[in-house]
Amino acid sequence: MHRNVEFYFDVGSPAAYLAWTQMPALCESAGGNLDYRPMLLGGVFQATGNQSPMNIPAKSAYMKDDLARFAKRYGVPFRHNPHFPINTLMLMRVAAGLQLRDPDKLVPYVDAVYRAIWVDGKDMNDPQVVASVLEQAGFDAGALLALASDPEVKDRLKSLTATAVERGVFGAPAFFVGDQLYWGQDRLDFVKQALEAQS
Repeated sequence: MHRNVEFYFDVGSPAAYLAWTQMPALCESAGGNLDYRPMLLGGVFQATGNQSPMNIPAKSAYMKDDLARFAKRYGVPFRHNPHFPINTLMLMRVAAGLQLRDPDKLVPYVDAVYRAIWVDGKDMNDPQVVASVLEQAGFDAGALLALASDPEVKDRLKSLTATAVERGVFGAPAFFVGDQLYWGQDRLDFVKQALEAQS
């Protein structure tokens, strides 16, 4: 069996951003393949009755400090977005659409969006800001935003999100190594250990 980890993510999750920065090197070190699975975190929350920890004041204060600690440990830039929460429906549709139609552009696209949200503090709720970010990253913003309106792309994101929920996902980031679920960017050591145990 080839070593494989499925990585369910949404660009609106700061924890998923931190995981995104670490997973390629982790998989390379463990000799594993990284299988990106875009999903709509809002849809997962609705289906599971979960909510963002940022909605709970005491937990939000803790999480902001904890995320900053992990960013420092990982050596990656991070700051809490002043426009949080971000409605990621359009952004995640584009991710699902690129994976479907032009998969080589998925990672550069998500890199650009994550940086805009969790490093540069951009208001990615604003379509004009989104278009500017994408153009600056070298994308045809009009083409990508049109992709988000494609019925097949919409259905794909719905399907990916429904599958995540069916498999037990309740938040982001979530990882599967085989049938085993790991949740949270602070569980990457278990993900690596599970990958290395596969044969």
